[in-house]
Amino acid sequence: MARLSRALLAALLLAVALLATACGGGDGGDSAARDLCAPPGPEAASAAPEKLSAPAGGSEDRFTTPSTIPVESVDISRLGLIEPGVLSVGTLSDAPPSICVNSAGSFTGFDNELLRAVAAKLGLQVKFSGTEFAGLLAQVAGQRFDAGSSNITTTDARREQVGFTNGYDFGYHSLVVKDGSPVGGFDDLGPGSRVAVVQGTVQDEYVVNELGLDPVKFPDYNTAYANVKTGQVDAWIAPSAQADGAIAPGDATSVVENSFSLDNFAAWAVAKNNQPLIDALNAGLDAVIADGTYARLYSDWVPRELPPGWKPGSEAAPAPDLPDFAALAAEREPQERTEQAPKSTLEQLRDTFFDWSLYKQAFPELFKTGLPNTLILAVVSGILGTVIGMLLAVAGIARTRWLRWPARIYTDIFRGLPAVVIILIIGLGIGPVASGITGNNPYWLGAVALALLASAYIGEIFRSGIQSVEPGQLEAARAIGFGYRQAMTLVVIPQGVRRVLPALMNQFIALIKDSSLIYFLGLLATQRELFAVGRDLNAQTGNLSPLVAAGLVYLLLTIPLTHLVNYIDHRMRTGRPDQPIDPVEQQTITEGRG
Repeated sequence: MARLSRALLAALLLAVALLATACGGGDGGDSAARDLCAPPGPEAASAAPEKLSAPAGGSEDRFTTPSTIPVESVDISRLGLIEPGVLSVGTLSDAPPSICVNSAGSFTGFDNELLRAVAAKLGLQVKFSGTEFAGLLAQVAGQRFDAGSSNITTTDARREQVGFTNGYDFGYHSLVVKDGSPVGGFDDLGPGSRVAVVQGTVQDEYVVNELGLDPVKFPDYNTAYANVKTGQVDAWIAPSAQADGAIAPGDATSVVENSFSLDNFAAWAVAKNNQPLIDALNAGLDAVIADGTYARLYSDWVPRELPPGWKPGSEAAPAPDLPDFAALAAEREPQERTEQAPKSTLEQLRDTFFDWSLYKQAFPELFKTGLPNTLILAVVSGILGTVIGMLLAVAGIARTRWLRWPARIYTDIFRGLPAVVIILIIGLGIGPVASGITGNNPYWLGAVALALLASAYIGEIFRSGIQSVEPGQLEAARAIGFGYRQAMTLVVIPQGVRRVLPALMNQFIALIKDSSLIYFLGLLATQRELFAVGRDLNAQTGNLSPLVAAGLVYLLLTIPLTHLVNYIDHRMRTGRPDQPIDPVEQQTITEGRG
């Protein structure tokens, strides 16, 4: 068995190497040189878009404060922070250059670096945790985080849920289509158009509420853009920064129109009842604008012209002293006019999924960070789920209904709810109550949520195995003097468990893959599992090869386990192979019978 597992593992590793080498090319292509989570600098400056439609939504700024309190007067002991002296921030990792995880495994991007500078003005440390945008505002409202930093465009609907600081950035809605598309602007989109958006974003709301269309929703920007390139959707409406960063030379896609609203700037989200923290962040923002830090970070990360009539900070803050981005863009434009032939479908497939240089970049981080966390979550939740599952199985076949009914209800609920819902309920519902134990870190709560989810399935596996044991086994045990509890514990249950070992191994394989859902709760960069690491590298490079690399590591875990299941099942059905009896032992047996 050990030789078989080693052979399978070696064969899989060899196949991975050959596939990536054959498909990835020799030098890794353009994507190896692109790091979307690095500041592009003023040389990447862009002018205000020429193709600008009428403003989306309101055109009047109703929320920017007239002024702020002096930053020196901020009392950090009154800010209602979860951890004294530390600003806990929920952020994303897949929307560079605004928010992302860099090659060193740190949360960065313009939004987060600016927030670090603001926190330094206030004398606060910053602790970033990665999460999903769909749950970010709820986590801020529930005070899982002190603030949310994710280039969040403010809307009236979102202000009902959380409070916002003054604006630090603005955003165009960019309409991205394939070259040659009949869609030349927002007005060309109609009921039959397949329009891609990232779920839960302001672009999602814009398509539904302003354009009156039913969008095609994706979990992240790179997946949405990949569908544009392959023609699966007609257009993609995205934040301008993410659209510009995603389009690479030779992609045969372009931004055909933009839309903008003065009313919906980007700001940091804070709990509605925490006005002192909102005021403090506003004061810090004005301070970094005044001392030039804002202009430096803006020029490094998002060098583009400010729209007419808008500036960051309060109304009393000075306008940032920015370079002439329009002039810089005009100087660079002639150099960028060299035509690049569009890539063929095969080239796009190779560059998108099989870039060997990105495989080499991804594997060290996958094995260093992703693999240990995946194994920890799977093993801890597997052991805990097995213990709870056995208790549920025993309760489910108990003679008293006061044990059977609760076990049945528990099983029905946890098998019927989606895994993400259970994880969010445990993490966000129990998290604040158990914050004194967990230190406001939901990592272990995520493992508990997975265990509770798995226990419902494991309990049914155990119950079916126990009930498959012939009734005569229990009767025989009772006949030789065992009580009911002894007979079940010593005779029936061991046989039932042995019969369902293959099914239990399959459930453990499912837990390995379900561990990727823990990211919804918000984790530190060092707590990312395999899928999260692959997705973050995908966001850095704009390439899906790191996700394929993560999938290959999953295969390294699951294929040996699958063959182990098959081996166990075969052994249980056929028994131990016959072994030749030693002649001396045979002689002894024969003599004993005589």
